[in-house]
Amino acid sequence: MPRTMSVSDSIVVLADPSDVYDRLSDPTAMGRWSPENRGARVLGERGEAYVGMVFDGRNKRGPVSWTTRCTVTAADPGRRFAFRVHAIGARRPLLRGPIATWEYRFEAVDGGTRVTETWTDDRRAWPDAVANAFDRVATRGHTFAAFQRRNIRTTLERLKAALEAPDV
Repeated sequence: MPRTMSVSDSIVVLADPSDVYDRLSDPTAMGRWSPENRGARVLGERGEAYVGMVFDGRNKRGPVSWTTRCTVTAADPGRRFAFRVHAIGARRPLLRGPIATWEYRFEAVDGGTRVTETWTDDRRAWPDAVANAFDRVATRGHTFAAFQRRNIRTTLERLKAALEAPDV
């Protein structure tokens, strides 16, 4: 069965595109919204996101934890933020290779911003049968596309709730 190589979803957030971009383009904060990510450590120069910025993401699914090495590929304030995941490992990202690309697009709409999150499977060299078998073990029975579709929805809903919460 051929793999679905990319999935995305959108949500409208009652906030300005630049504000939403500022929140999502900080990889150290992603753990606030993502069901798997636990934050990140930026390597090298810290500050606003920039193309070429490298960070190590900390992740957890059930009892399993891992670290990914990521590089920012797009940092267009208020419009687009993207990064590619290109190494993975238990404590340190030692296994190198194309893994995935994550992209966030921001579009001004009446009263807010449409945020679109997209996951793309970069494991193009993997035969579909091998990838599907691996995915079902890693996600407890699902393809990564189906699994990421749910993760994206959760992330977007949490982001919306955080950005629209009244200041206390």
